[in-house]
Amino acid sequence: MKLRSKLLLSLLAAGIAVCLALIFASRWTAPGRHADAAYVSLLNEAYGAVVKNYVEKPDAKKLVQSMVDGMLASLDPHSAYLPPEPYHEMEVQMSGSFGGIGLELGMKDGRLTVIAPIEDTPAFRAGIQGNDHIYKIDGVPTERMNISAAVKRMRGEPGSPVVLTILRGDSSQPRTFRLVRAVIRVKSLKSRLLEPGYGLIRITQFQERTGDEFTQALQALRAASGGTLKGLVIDLRYNPGGLLESSVEVANNFIGDDAAHTLIVSIRGRTPDATQNFHATLGAKEPRYPIVVLINGGSASASEIVAGALQDHRRAVIMGKQSFGKGSVQSIFPLRDNGALKLTTARYYTPSGRSIQAKGITPDIEVGTAGPVADKNAGKGTELREKDLENRLEPGGEERDAEGEAAIPRGAKKGAAAETAKDYQLSRALELLRSLDLLRQKGVTALP
Repeated sequence: MKLRSKLLLSLLAAGIAVCLALIFASRWTAPGRHADAAYVSLLNEAYGAVVKNYVEKPDAKKLVQSMVDGMLASLDPHSAYLPPEPYHEMEVQMSGSFGGIGLELGMKDGRLTVIAPIEDTPAFRAGIQGNDHIYKIDGVPTERMNISAAVKRMRGEPGSPVVLTILRGDSSQPRTFRLVRAVIRVKSLKSRLLEPGYGLIRITQFQERTGDEFTQALQALRAASGGTLKGLVIDLRYNPGGLLESSVEVANNFIGDDAAHTLIVSIRGRTPDATQNFHATLGAKEPRYPIVVLINGGSASASEIVAGALQDHRRAVIMGKQSFGKGSVQSIFPLRDNGALKLTTARYYTPSGRSIQAKGITPDIEVGTAGPVADKNAGKGTELREKDLENRLEPGGEERDAEGEAAIPRGAKKGAAAETAKDYQLSRALELLRSLDLLRQKGVTALP
């Protein structure tokens, strides 16, 4: 009996201990979980009430998508739900290649019009010209068709046919073009010599192939200059950004000849995989000729990564106007409906530890616009920047030196006189490059 009583008492004590442990655990370690469950329950309750009682039967799919949109809109301006079509279009845009015929389109006088055919594409080889009015696509009139719908009809599997009916000039006689779709590769940059020895590379967006295209453009400019460049302008004006990895590849051409300073950009987020340092590879780099990077209020994200890295490493003079100030990183999370979540997961920092979120990159030499660049925003007043956006992220934390890297002092501002030309900022950039090259020839040490 005594043994049985002791056993019962032991079991009772153990049971009380387990109950107390569960009570304390629920009170101390899971308040967040209970709150989250309550919020999700509230969401389900609201959804059920709408579905059951709304005056008309709602579209369940639209209802759920609206709930997701509302949830993400409360976070920051760059987090969003991407339905299947916009998600696919974003993938195509970032890849820089698609199945199609190779036309740049626009609307002119309310009509679907060819801006220009892309060189060496089916449309280019067939003789389609700028200002051609696309009257029909596969027999379907384009009278009420927007550009997105037209693009969707023209794109398709390489090797598949598409028929365009075109009106040219004042002729009322339509022309028929039977085209076979091919893989179209859209270049993310253009390059040319400004004058012998001085090159220009304009990057419009950072896509998957931008890093390779940039390296090829450098080689072509160098060859066209007799094997040596005296200076380079990297034009990042109105470049909205793109892929972080591609911006790292571009900066890698100029950083990495000093083993003590190889950091290009660091990103910091809540999760371990959202915190990362991106370093340049060690080895042979571009010769240390002068570089000017042009930026303005339309230069954002990946553009600011390149400008910030070259500025911190004193590898380039940054010229133009304050950049947009988008210092956040978005990650894509595919969903079961073939759409995706674009979610802000980290902030990024320049090599010296600067956050440009809602601040932007401050140019070493501030130069306003004139000519066609100014006309693009004429009459619009102050440019919209990240700091003006609703729900935008705060700059985040105190700025500090990146791990394992000493702060790199920024270059001093330099003034230079230049004549007003068609593109005033570009003219000033070229003038500065000439001046720096002249100083080098005279043996005077100058930035960069």
